[in-house]
Amino acid sequence: MMDRLKLWARSLKRDIAALWLAARDRRVPLIAKLTAACVVAYALSPIDLIPDFIPILGYLDDLIILPLGIMLVVRLIPAPLMEEFRQAALGLPRRRPSTAGLAVILLIWAAGSLWLLHWLWPGLVIWR
Repeated sequence: MMDRLKLWARSLKRDIAALWLAARDRRVPLIAKLTAACVVAYALSPIDLIPDFIPILGYLDDLIILPLGIMLVVRLIPAPLMEEFRQAALGLPRRRPSTAGLAVILLIWAAGSLWLLHWLWPGLVIWR
Protein backbone atom coordinates (compact mmCIF):
# COMPACT_ATOMS: atom_id res chain seq x y z
CA MET A 1 0.00 0.00 0.00
CA MET A 2 2.74 2.46 0.97
CA ASP A 3 4.72 1.63 -2.17
CA ARG A 4 1.65 2.38 -4.31
CA LEU A 5 1.22 5.76 -2.61
CA LYS A 6 4.89 6.63 -3.16
CA LEU A 7 4.61 5.65 -6.83
CA TRP A 8 1.45 7.74 -7.19
CA ALA A 9 3.15 10.75 -5.56
CA ARG A 10 6.14 10.42 -7.90
CA SER A 11 3.86 10.25 -10.93
CA LEU A 12 2.04 13.40 -9.76
CA LYS A 13 5.38 15.17 -9.36
CA ARG A 14 6.45 14.06 -12.84
CA ASP A 15 3.12 15.17 -14.33
CA ILE A 16 3.40 18.61 -12.74
CA ALA A 17 6.80 19.02 -14.42
CA ALA A 18 5.34 17.68 -17.68
CA LEU A 19 2.48 20.19 -17.48
CA TRP A 20 4.99 22.97 -16.90
CA LEU A 21 6.70 21.93 -20.14
CA ALA A 22 3.33 21.65 -21.92
CA ALA A 23 2.29 25.16 -20.86
CA ARG A 24 5.36 26.51 -22.63
CA ASP A 25 5.13 24.45 -25.84
CA ARG A 26 3.61 25.98 -28.98
CA ARG A 27 2.16 22.66 -30.16
CA VAL A 28 -0.27 22.53 -27.23
CA PRO A 29 -3.76 24.03 -27.74
CA LEU A 30 -4.31 27.37 -26.00
CA ILE A 31 -6.99 26.12 -23.58
CA ALA A 32 -4.71 23.27 -22.52
CA LYS A 33 -1.82 25.73 -22.03
CA LEU A 34 -3.91 28.01 -19.83
CA THR A 35 -5.31 25.13 -17.81
CA ALA A 36 -1.85 23.58 -17.41
CA ALA A 37 -0.45 26.91 -16.24
CA CYS A 38 -3.23 27.22 -13.63
CA VAL A 39 -2.71 23.67 -12.36
CA VAL A 40 1.06 24.12 -12.11
CA ALA A 41 0.65 27.49 -10.38
CA TYR A 42 -1.76 25.94 -7.88
CA ALA A 43 0.56 22.99 -7.29
CA LEU A 44 3.56 25.23 -6.66
CA SER A 45 1.68 27.90 -4.74
CA PRO A 46 2.49 28.15 -1.05
CA ILE A 47 -1.15 29.07 -0.41
CA ASP A 48 -3.79 26.33 -0.59
CA LEU A 49 -7.52 26.66 -1.12
CA ILE A 50 -7.97 24.97 2.27
CA PRO A 51 -5.00 25.50 4.64
CA ASP A 52 -3.14 22.30 5.52
CA PHE A 53 -3.32 22.92 9.27
CA ILE A 54 -7.08 22.22 9.21
CA PRO A 55 -7.35 18.52 10.14
CA ILE A 56 -8.30 16.21 7.26
CA LEU A 57 -9.88 18.97 5.13
CA GLY A 58 -6.53 20.67 4.69
CA TYR A 59 -5.15 17.79 2.65
CA LEU A 60 -8.31 17.13 0.65
CA ASP A 61 -7.50 19.86 -1.85
CA ASP A 62 -4.08 18.32 -2.45
CA LEU A 63 -5.57 14.83 -2.75
CA ILE A 64 -8.59 15.73 -4.89
CA ILE A 65 -8.26 19.09 -6.66
CA LEU A 66 -4.69 18.67 -7.89
CA PRO A 67 -5.12 15.16 -9.39
CA LEU A 68 -8.42 16.23 -11.01
CA GLY A 69 -6.71 19.26 -12.54
CA ILE A 70 -3.88 17.10 -13.83
CA MET A 71 -6.36 14.60 -15.32
CA LEU A 72 -8.24 17.42 -17.05
CA VAL A 73 -5.11 18.86 -18.65
CA VAL A 74 -3.86 15.41 -19.68
CA ARG A 75 -7.17 14.90 -21.51
CA LEU A 76 -6.77 18.25 -23.29
CA ILE A 77 -3.27 17.47 -24.58
CA PRO A 78 -2.83 14.92 -27.39
CA ALA A 79 -1.56 11.60 -25.94
CA PRO A 80 1.71 11.35 -27.95
CA LEU A 81 2.58 14.93 -27.00
CA MET A 82 1.82 14.30 -23.32
CA GLU A 83 4.04 11.20 -23.37
CA GLU A 84 6.82 13.31 -24.86
CA PHE A 85 6.44 15.86 -22.04
CA ARG A 86 6.47 13.09 -19.42
CA GLN A 87 9.70 11.67 -20.82
CA ALA A 88 11.24 15.16 -20.92
CA ALA A 89 10.11 15.77 -17.32
CA LEU A 90 12.02 12.69 -16.17
CA GLY A 91 15.20 14.23 -17.59
CA LEU A 92 14.78 17.61 -15.90
CA PRO A 93 17.43 18.35 -13.30
CA ARG A 94 16.39 18.61 -9.66
CA ARG A 95 16.15 22.25 -8.66
CA ARG A 96 15.99 23.95 -5.33
CA PRO A 97 12.85 25.96 -4.55
CA SER A 98 13.11 29.46 -5.98
CA THR A 99 12.83 32.38 -3.60
CA ALA A 100 12.04 34.69 -6.52
CA GLY A 101 9.28 32.33 -7.65
CA LEU A 102 7.83 32.30 -4.16
CA ALA A 103 7.89 36.10 -4.08
CA VAL A 104 6.09 36.34 -7.44
CA ILE A 105 3.39 33.88 -6.37
CA LEU A 106 2.89 35.72 -3.06
CA LEU A 107 2.60 39.05 -4.91
CA ILE A 108 0.01 37.58 -7.29
CA TRP A 109 -2.00 36.19 -4.35
CA ALA A 110 -1.76 39.51 -2.50
CA ALA A 111 -2.85 41.53 -5.54
CA GLY A 112 -5.72 39.14 -6.19
CA SER A 113 -6.80 39.31 -2.56
CA LEU A 114 -6.75 43.11 -2.57
CA TRP A 115 -8.74 43.23 -5.79
CA LEU A 116 -11.30 40.76 -4.40
CA LEU A 117 -11.57 42.73 -1.15
CA HIS A 118 -12.07 45.96 -3.10
CA TRP A 119 -14.67 44.28 -5.34
CA LEU A 120 -16.60 42.80 -2.40
CA TRP A 121 -16.40 45.95 -0.28
CA PRO A 122 -16.37 48.94 -2.64
CA GLY A 123 -16.51 51.55 0.14
CA LEU A 124 -13.28 50.30 1.66
CA VAL A 125 -10.32 52.48 0.70
CA ILE A 126 -7.32 50.22 0.09
CA TRP A 127 -5.22 52.55 -2.03
CA ARG A 128 -5.28 56.15 -3.26
